[in-house]
Amino acid sequence: MSGEKETALRLEIAHVLCVDIVGFSKLLIDEQTEALQALNQVVRKSDAFRAAEKAGQLIRLPTGDGMVLVFTTSPDAPVECAWQISQALKAQPSPEVRMGVHSGPVHELSDVNERTNMAGAGINIAQRVMDCGDAGHILVSKRLADDLAQYRRWQPYLHPLGDCEVKHGQMVSVVNLYSDLVGNPEPPSKFVNAAAARSASRVTGTTKSSHLPALISLIVFLALLGGGAAWFLNRRSVSTTPKFLEKSIAVLPFANLSANQENAFFTEGIQDEILTDLARIADLKVISHTSVTQYKSGVERNLREIAKQLGVSHLVEGSVQRSANRVRVNAQLIDARTDTHLWAQTYDRDLADVFAIQSEIAKTIADQLRIKLSPGEKAEIETPPTSNLAAFDLYTRARALLSRGAYSSELIPILKEAFQLLDQAVALDPNFFLAYVHLAFVHETLYFVGEDHTPARRALAEAALQTAIRLRPDAGETHQAIAAHRYHD
Repeated sequence: MSGEKETALRLEIAHVLCVDIVGFSKLLIDEQTEALQALNQVVRKSDAFRAAEKAGQLIRLPTGDGMVLVFTTSPDAPVECAWQISQALKAQPSPEVRMGVHSGPVHELSDVNERTNMAGAGINIAQRVMDCGDAGHILVSKRLADDLAQYRRWQPYLHPLGDCEVKHGQMVSVVNLYSDLVGNPEPPSKFVNAAAARSASRVTGTTKSSHLPALISLIVFLALLGGGAAWFLNRRSVSTTPKFLEKSIAVLPFANLSANQENAFFTEGIQDEILTDLARIADLKVISHTSVTQYKSGVERNLREIAKQLGVSHLVEGSVQRSANRVRVNAQLIDARTDTHLWAQTYDRDLADVFAIQSEIAKTIADQLRIKLSPGEKAEIETPPTSNLAAFDLYTRARALLSRGAYSSELIPILKEAFQLLDQAVALDPNFFLAYVHLAFVHETLYFVGEDHTPARRALAEAALQTAIRLRPDAGETHQAIAAHRYHD
């Protein structure tokens, strides 16, 4: 290779995708060979790989347990390739892989066999990003994610994770790329472990290894609880193929049209209650709150694409406008396969009727989808969460705190604030079942992680649990709360 060519390529910016097989070293020799062959076949069949290879803008580097693909096309080329690889791997029995993507400088060099090879920070950082993930993860460096966020194609699927410590103490900022059908929505274990360690350190001044496994479980459980117990109990797995079920639905985040933006919590609470009511219907597949949160209101939505990504045939959109003692709720049911509005209704009523509106929307949707409700399902849907709107406001604020702060380093302050909100809610409505479920869990967590490891805190947790059991002994949320209590014991 001439010196002129080396100089021309030395400072090239490339877009790098690193892929490796998880647990490769634990496989038998023949299993390793089979896994690599399966992965290579999937990668070679991806459209993004073929397009870059045909254009002569792709360099392939084997790494023993995977590969590095260096694209010199566009920044999203390796992301598109990772997306297609993930889709293909989930559609067939294949090795578990993790992937990392980054854009940065690379340069050509000759290896010991005098063959062309590549090196540079672009490849090194992509590998570090990948090392932060677990099976199924597609992790993107924040630097590249900031560019991708400017495009409608990628923005909904980017979920910041924060900083991760990697080899030689280096810190990399990482973003998780996923949808319901692609990638892995769970936080990587490195981030969960780090969050647990920080929370334990805040309480004890040191990281106690004996607390970490339990604290990790609590943080994950808290995230599920923040997403709603109905999701935990009723969520059906999304198919790994793009086959839509006739009776499947996703309730997208409602728009807050109120003049007071603090009513965003109220709007989110109404969306959550409609989603929870629908999730109680056995014959209806309902996508979780966690999965639909990414499709925020206020931005243009491609409903067909959203439905395709979530694996559903129907979508619910809506808005809420609260003013003084009045509330206006708009809801519409859409067949996303044909982009047809099947039903739409605007409810303009007294604020006190908001829970009746929620149940009417859920029952109307079931009727439009020709689902016959059982007496038990109908009764559950028609049961309001509380009779006190002020208590409902406090509850929705606490629930949002718990959901958004599950992996925060400020877990203990978040738990304390949530406790105060929930305590006020049950003071206003002593029969507020869901508030007691969350209150029991908050007390359990404060006790268990060592913030207040006292009999008094334990007694508060027990009292909240017993009240929940008394109010609704057969509810799924009650069983979830009992399970958490017994786990702590």
